[in-house]
Amino acid sequence: MDTHDAGLVGLGSPATDARRRFDRYAAMPRAGARIVLALLAAFLVLAAIAPGYAPPPPPPPKVTLTDAAGHKVTRDDDNDLRLYRLINQRLARGDDYYVAATQEQRANSYPVAPGLTVRLPTLAMVTVALGPTGLIALQVVLFAAMMLANARRLGLEPGGESRRPMALALLMAGIASGLSARYNMLHEIWAGQLIALSFGLHRPQEGRWGAAWFAAAAALAVRELALPFVLLMAAWALWHRRWREGAAWAALIALFGAALMVHLHFAEAQIRPGDPVSPSWFVLKGIAGLMYKVNNSTLLSLFPVWLSGPLVVLALFGWTGWRSPMGEFGALLTFGYALAFMIAGRDNNFYWGIVITPLLFMGGGFLPYALPSLWRSAGLGRGGDRALA
Repeated sequence: MDTHDAGLVGLGSPATDARRRFDRYAAMPRAGARIVLALLAAFLVLAAIAPGYAPPPPPPPKVTLTDAAGHKVTRDDDNDLRLYRLINQRLARGDDYYVAATQEQRANSYPVAPGLTVRLPTLAMVTVALGPTGLIALQVVLFAAMMLANARRLGLEPGGESRRPMALALLMAGIASGLSARYNMLHEIWAGQLIALSFGLHRPQEGRWGAAWFAAAAALAVRELALPFVLLMAAWALWHRRWREGAAWAALIALFGAALMVHLHFAEAQIRPGDPVSPSWFVLKGIAGLMYKVNNSTLLSLFPVWLSGPLVVLALFGWTGWRSPMGEFGALLTFGYALAFMIAGRDNNFYWGIVITPLLFMGGGFLPYALPSLWRSAGLGRGGDRALA
């Protein structure tokens, strides 16, 4: 009997037995652990290389503005943010949203066709209705609600309380760009926080899902990129035979589908012959596509890809080590979006990554469960599972 097996014989303390219930890799057979470890190592290397990885986007152009005191100031001004401001200004003057959006996209050399190039009108309408101060207040409330909901859920699930500080810190790091009022016109920032809020509010073991449903509906209303989250919510509920909840998620999907058809009808009614057409969103960029979107929409843009790439993989892997409803759903969700970003999204769509980066980063908080246990189960650590006690 070797050291690893001897460690298994020595099990029996309540702390060790309790941890085994939520530490996925603690009792994994050696052969399986070594296969998982080899796959992880392969993906870490692949992420560090990121074949086909494009350079970061160019810095935003400089514009000269007049501040409140009447002084001329120069600052960066992202083209997308400028477009949204122009559309919002016209909407505030009483222009039809679809007329304003398509005309501004056309005038600023943005694609107008197909209709999906026009953003859903929800955020523009909320922005005009609340004004700058009201929008900042809403942003603060949403951020606080997202953090509190996830703090509460982490404390309710087995093994979550001990990892709560790090998981919440990483959740906040994943949406750091959303803490600046400058970016509050970016649809993905709102959708990402609403998805994370819905995730935190979802308490399937307690039969509580209504608040999560409304938060997810709001995310869909802002950005259709929230649809995979809602589809997984529906599938998750049906898989666990929670028929009423599953029906509610299916109804939300149907309602969104109908609303999207209406949106596309109005958007495509504004298309003219010769309007610029968007290139295909399906580009099959592989792991480089994932790294590009995540890196350039978060603080990881400050690091070279050989470092930031493996960090993304480790955050994804962290979710797999936590055996709980929150951990299992988090793993499925983040891996699903990661796969989607490998398949779809051009280089100039890097901001799509913000939709999932809060929850993706949060997975790094569970690496202390995943990595040491996998290492020990593979027979590469001393003392076997005795360290779990």
